[in-house]
Amino acid sequence: MKIKSVFVALLLTVGFAPNVAQANVRPVVESFTFTPNEVELISASTAVAFELVVSHPSGIKNSSTQVNLSGPNGSTLAATLNRNDAPVNPTLTKVTFKGSLVIPQNIAAGAYTVTVNEVSNNPSAGYEYGTGTITTSKLRDLVGAESALLIRSSGDLNLNYETFVGPTHNTTLGIAYNNPAVYNNNNPPIWKVGETYDPNKYYELRVPTLSLLVTTSTPSVCSTDGKELKLIAAGNCTFKVSTARTKDYIFKESTQNVTITAARSKPELMIGTIAKQTSKNLPKLIEIFRVYSPSGVFILPKATTPTVCIAAGFYVQIVAGGTCTLTYQSEATTSYLASDLYSVSFEVTRDPQTITFSPTTNMNLSSRSVVLSASASSGAGILFSTSTPTICSISDSTLNLLRAGNCSVTATQGGTATFAPVSATANIVIAGSPVASRKTITCVKGKNTKRISSINTKCPRGFKLRSNGG
Repeated sequence: MKIKSVFVALLLTVGFAPNVAQANVRPVVESFTFTPNEVELISASTAVAFELVVSHPSGIKNSSTQVNLSGPNGSTLAATLNRNDAPVNPTLTKVTFKGSLVIPQNIAAGAYTVTVNEVSNNPSAGYEYGTGTITTSKLRDLVGAESALLIRSSGDLNLNYETFVGPTHNTTLGIAYNNPAVYNNNNPPIWKVGETYDPNKYYELRVPTLSLLVTTSTPSVCSTDGKELKLIAAGNCTFKVSTARTKDYIFKESTQNVTITAARSKPELMIGTIAKQTSKNLPKLIEIFRVYSPSGVFILPKATTPTVCIAAGFYVQIVAGGTCTLTYQSEATTSYLASDLYSVSFEVTRDPQTITFSPTTNMNLSSRSVVLSASASSGAGILFSTSTPTICSISDSTLNLLRAGNCSVTATQGGTATFAPVSATANIVIAGSPVASRKTITCVKGKNTKRISSINTKCPRGFKLRSNGG
């Protein structure tokens, strides 16, 4: 082993690499095409040309292969594809096979699946692998015939494809739906008078360019506008869901027979009352009455006043004083409609509180402003407001005196979880005249400058008022 390692190292040193055997690989299908990919039978017989390109490092074994077409009603066609190198060179690493097929005019229209028999590599490599059956790539967006050769008759393809599947309420079908989250039997239709049946909810459309149509042979029991079925009377309803025949697809339909029974009714709920509560020891939990649906299932309440109370099953958690409102509504079932929305309210009383607010009742405009002060027995914050904004204004807790007159000021504590709101109003008489404001000007005389501040400002004799710009 040591001698072998030294020998390999020597080869690498002098610029040689050991000859390592190439890994076994399958032949690669470089491309497979056919032209045209759509044929019209009413025209003269059309030849379809096929071309297959396959590669392998050791060459390709096959001198020919076969293309196969399979269509509706067991229709089949086949043609030989020959390699185009002559004479055949089995060591050629990339080989092209070509052939053609004339489409007979008496063949059935439809989408024909095109496949090619497998091609193998040159066994001189010491192994032989095949490509497997060769298929075509996507040619178009036509659902059910994306990769097929289309053969039409007078423009019609007559493609026999499941344009829609269902219904979901027939659980014996065993259908694998593309969108099982939507199409399942968890929400079966309600076969009762007054209901509607939308086929799009129960049949999965597989061709998005088409639309579902519903028709009825029992219009006195179930009528339709073509899109929905309306259940109008008790009895047997026979209807069909279908997709129309087009230039591409044949007509498809599904027939259903169902029994329509009496309409669902709206239940009445028995709602209790809840006694008035106090705000002592909040938060606290109280037990409330039970409400039952027509089927005997409990209906749990929902609280619409979460700042006062929170519904918790058969209990209500009270978090603050005020009005607590709970609502009840039974859900719709296959036998009953949803009930009306019922509500029940009860009061959670809060303790009263007092407020102390006694500002000076007489003020003079010369004061200009004064700081207000008030306190509540709850210790909570106070807000001040005025109903005479032309006489006085308020900024936070500062009262601004604007003109002579009666100033009305209100101190309010808006309430807490346990204390009720409280307010107090005081009237303040404001007297006097507005104090003229002082004005400062700059006066100049040559190089001399004076700044003068007074109520009636003017420059001394010999001085001029300096403008803002100068």
